[in-house]
Amino acid sequence: MDPNFQTAEALTACLRSGELTSVDLTDAAIARIERDDKAINAICVPDFDRARAAARDADEARARGEDRPLLGIPVTVKESYDVAGLPTTWGVPEHRDYVPAEDALQVSRLRDAGAVILGKTNVPVGLQDIQSRNDIYGTTNNPWDHSRTPGGSSGGSSAALAAGFGALSIGSDIGGSLRTPAHFCGIYAHKPTLGLLPSRGMVAPPAPALPVDLDLAVVGPMARSARDLMLLFDVMAGPDPLTHGMAHTLALPPARRERLGDFRVLILDDHPYIPTGAAVRAGVNRVADALAGSGARVERHSSLLPDLTEAAILYAQLWFSGVTGRFPAERYEQLVQHVAGLSEDDQSLDAVRMRGGAFSHRDWVQANDRREAHRHGWRQFFAEFDVVVCPITPTPAFPHELNPSLGERLIDIDGVSHPFIDQFVWAGLATMPGLPATAVPAGRSAEGLPVGVQLVGPMFEDRTPLRLAELLEREIGGFQAPE
Repeated sequence: MDPNFQTAEALTACLRSGELTSVDLTDAAIARIERDDKAINAICVPDFDRARAAARDADEARARGEDRPLLGIPVTVKESYDVAGLPTTWGVPEHRDYVPAEDALQVSRLRDAGAVILGKTNVPVGLQDIQSRNDIYGTTNNPWDHSRTPGGSSGGSSAALAAGFGALSIGSDIGGSLRTPAHFCGIYAHKPTLGLLPSRGMVAPPAPALPVDLDLAVVGPMARSARDLMLLFDVMAGPDPLTHGMAHTLALPPARRERLGDFRVLILDDHPYIPTGAAVRAGVNRVADALAGSGARVERHSSLLPDLTEAAILYAQLWFSGVTGRFPAERYEQLVQHVAGLSEDDQSLDAVRMRGGAFSHRDWVQANDRREAHRHGWRQFFAEFDVVVCPITPTPAFPHELNPSLGERLIDIDGVSHPFIDQFVWAGLATMPGLPATAVPAGRSAEGLPVGVQLVGPMFEDRTPLRLAELLEREIGGFQAPE
C-alpha cells in the first residue's frame, strides 16, 4: 500500500491499528516530495525537520492513549497562512524575508488536531491569479500535465494533493481559489459560508494578524475525498475566540438529505456572460445523470433563481472595490481618471469591474443593499431546492499563461477566445452572496484532464453540499491519481 495516496481517514485507521506510525507516513511523504516535486514545484517552503519531530511527538501521544482528529496525519498549508518560523510572502518579492512569530489561527487548529505540517504550498503574486507563479518560488505545474496550471491561488495545495504530498491542505477563496484548483487537479475543496471559518493570520505581509470580518474572502479545506473534506472542515470550523467566540458556539444544521435520491437539485450549465466548454458541460451532465438515475428531483430551470447577470455585475463591483481599497493613492487616482473616460455605452464586465474599483463608500453601500436582496432571493430559492450544480470555470486546466495582466489575457473555450477574467462569473455565483460551495471531481476531458463541478448550498448549511459530495463520490467515483 502506498500511503501517499490514501485518505486521511484510511491513514488514521492504520495508525490506530499500529499498522503504520506517523513517522512512517511522514518519511514516505517527504521521500515522495523529494523525488517528484522538482517537476511539480508545489511545496515552496518545506519544513521537514519540524515535521519529523512532530511525527515522533504524535506517535508518542498515541502510545499514551491520545486520539485526536488528525493525530499523526501529514498535511500542507497554503503559503499565505502564517506559520511561525517560516516566511509568509504571498509571492511578493519585497516580503521574501518576512517571517511571522506566531501561527495563523487555522494552523494552530491543525496542530491542536495533531496534524504534521510538511511545509507551505505555492501561490501567485498577491494571490491574484488562477495560476500559481511568482518570482520567489517559480511556477507550479499541474501533476496531470506539466505544461498546464494547477490553478490558483491555492494551486500549490491542489498540486500537492494530486501528487500525493500529504493527505490534506488548507487554502483560501475569493475568486474560486479553492474551487478552481480542485477542478483543475481532480480533488475536493470547500468554500464555506462567508464568515464561518475564521481567517486570522491569513493576511498579506507585513500586516498584523488581527481578527477581521472579510468581505467575499474565505478560508477552507482541500482533500482527496469528500469524507476527508468534512473531517478537515470540522477541524477548521468555529468562531475566532478573540471575537465571535466570546459569545457564540458553533451549531451548524445537519445535512438536509441523507440519500442521493432525496435531493432537490437545479442544474446550471449556461451563463449569460460566458459559454461553457464541452468538457465541463459533460461533467455537469454526468452529475445530473447520476442524480436523476438515483431518483433525485433534477431541474434545469427555475423562476426562483436570482438573476445571473445582475449577480455577476454585483460580484465584479464588490470584488474590485475591495481590491482597490488598498491601492496606493496615485494608482487609485489613475483608476478614477480611467473610469471617468469610459463610455456610458460600455457595459462590459471589464468596465463594470473598473467602475467598481472606483466606488465611493455610498456606491458600495448601495451595491451591498442589492446583494442583500440577492441573499433573500437565494433563501426563497433554497426553500424549493437543496443544491445548485454548476461549473467552476468553463474549461479544464489551461496551458501556463505568461501574460501577467489578467485583463489582457484570453481564454480558449472550444476554439473561440473570450476575455480571461470573465470566467470568474461562475466563482462569483456563490462568492457574491456568501453561499457555501463544494468542488467535486466529475470525470475527465477527452485529453484526460480532470473536470470538476461545484455544489452550491444554502448559507450556513455547509453540511448539505458536503454530504452530497460524499454521496456522489460513491456513485460516480472521486479522486484518481495522475497517470
